[in-house]
Amino acid sequence: MTLDEMAYNLLNLVRGGRSSNDEQISLNQLKFNIKHYRAMLIRRDYARNGYVSKTIEQDLGCLDLVRVDASKCCDLPPTCPVYRTNAKMPKTVRFNFRDAFTFIGKPDGTAAIPRVEPYEVEYLQYDKYTNSKPKYYVIDEYIYVYNPGGMEKINVRGVFEDPEQVYKFNTCNDGPCYDDQSPYPLPMDMVAAINQGIMNGELRLLSGTFSDTENDKQQDKPQQ
Repeated sequence: MTLDEMAYNLLNLVRGGRSSNDEQISLNQLKFNIKHYRAMLIRRDYARNGYVSKTIEQDLGCLDLVRVDASKCCDLPPTCPVYRTNAKMPKTVRFNFRDAFTFIGKPDGTAAIPRVEPYEVEYLQYDKYTNSKPKYYVIDEYIYVYNPGGMEKINVRGVFEDPEQVYKFNTCNDGPCYDDQSPYPLPMDMVAAINQGIMNGELRLLSGTFSDTENDKQQDKPQQ
């Protein structure tokens, strides 16, 4: 299902299959609620199982790296080989106090780059065993790669809070990584839980307040 289909389906459930030209429940509000419940359920599911389903993962394709002044992003000499993605990454769902990037590595997906924390970067130059190997860290939604070893692009995959933020990435086979016709990254078994949560929560007040069952282009007034 696309996000539009999920929102229309939820509205039909609320209205019992009846449509109205003077509908007061906003589809954009329903989409916001769907995104909120999706992120919440994914966090809960990961906390219980420690597993990320491929169904909820999104691929950002191959992202260009540009060299940056290492001294401006961490306590390193300016000559240290530090590169950064051109664009900021969409915010990820929080997984137990960490972000939800599921893969960052070579464009062909054959080798992942280990992650380090920004405060650890300054010590990498002194480690004779791992100094020559690439590492990545994240600052302000940018991905930085220390010593990429000739890599000019990286592949990034993750579980993002708002899947629609992937719209702006036209890096998947020279096309968009997500559009209006893309299946919404959500397993079908979560759809019913999302519908139930929204109907029992945010929409309970609205559906009771706006009981518009007559298509008269006038919203029914709340019952006193």
